Amino acid sequence: MKLEAAVIQGDGVGPEMMEEAVRVLQAVCRRFGHHLKLYPVLACSQAIEAGKEPLPQESLKICTQVPAVLFGNSGLKKYQDWPLDKRPEGALMILRKVLQVSTNIRPVRMYPSLKCFSPLKAERLEQGMDVAFVRDIAGGVFCSAKVQGNGDGGREAYDYNETIVRKTAYTAFKLAKSRKNKVTNLDKSNVLGSSRLWRQTVQQVSEDFPDVELEHLYIDNAAMELIRNPGRFDVFVTSNLFGDIISDEGTELTGTPYLYPSAELSNTEQGIYTPNQLHYPDESVIGKDMVNPIGMIAAAAQMLRLSFGLEAEAGAIEEAIRQVLAANIATADIWHKGKILVGTKEMGKRIADEIEAVS
Repeated sequence: MKLEAAVIQGDGVGPEMMEEAVRVLQAVCRRFGHHLKLYPVLACSQAIEAGKEPLPQESLKICTQVPAVLFGNSGLKKYQDWPLDKRPEGALMILRKVLQVSTNIRPVRMYPSLKCFSPLKAERLEQGMDVAFVRDIAGGVFCSAKVQGNGDGGREAYDYNETIVRKTAYTAFKLAKSRKNKVTNLDKSNVLGSSRLWRQTVQQVSEDFPDVELEHLYIDNAAMELIRNPGRFDVFVTSNLFGDIISDEGTELTGTPYLYPSAELSNTEQGIYTPNQLHYPDESVIGKDMVNPIGMIAAAAQMLRLSFGLEAEAGAIEEAIRQVLAANIATADIWHKGKILVGTKEMGKRIADEIEAVS
């Protein structure tokens, strides 16, 4: 199978992380007999320093012609006071708009060898934690700045329509079928009209997935339940604002938030795949072979699963990550006494070698 994707290295530690994600992709393609064709494109700070926009038209054109875009960590402190559309991370904003991304998926799992980093007590982690947050990113308060009508109180803006909710819900239920067949819908339908529309629509979509269990929770209760018993959940589905908050809670409960990927899917089924972003990381580590590349590597696995339907290949990457971490291999951010400290390149190499070691 021929796999094509655009590659935006990103800024700062982004290129180092991307190099290892590409190494791992090449390893999994050799193992499974796929032809990998990657198109590196100029963007972010590299484009700015070349006197161009954060995402030049020639780069954008390539991104729109392939099924997926691997997008590295973006943002540098030297640009943080610039207007957003001129900063390096403005490239991601442009790409999201042009590709019309509508749904975000953020999987989070607790690795047994890293439980010591979690702020939760050991008894709260007895069932582990392996969840996926499916969030709308096309509607809600983040996208309702445009006034859309007039009412008794003057101008009004509306959060949601059924099409947006249905798209997000279908993504969540299809994902649950490949996991533990459980969806937890999060809303605030006891007080919000938009949440009542949200819950009703999710309930309707569930009728097309009779084998998937559906439960409804209010968002505030869910935030507490996630801390009390994270192991009981599988796939969350929720709106833009609620998802933005609770997915950050979920990743931070592991104590290792930068090991995880994020996928943004468009209405045309194209995808943007990023690591859980290290916003303005300590720039003293840039180019020092110190950053953990696993978030970007995991994003590559998500690309294989969601854009190309290659479940076995995605699973091979994720299993290799688990095996390397179980062998107590660690970059500085997840190191403690008893672990083997390695750099960015060595972590990527260990994961790639683990993939190819399986016959």
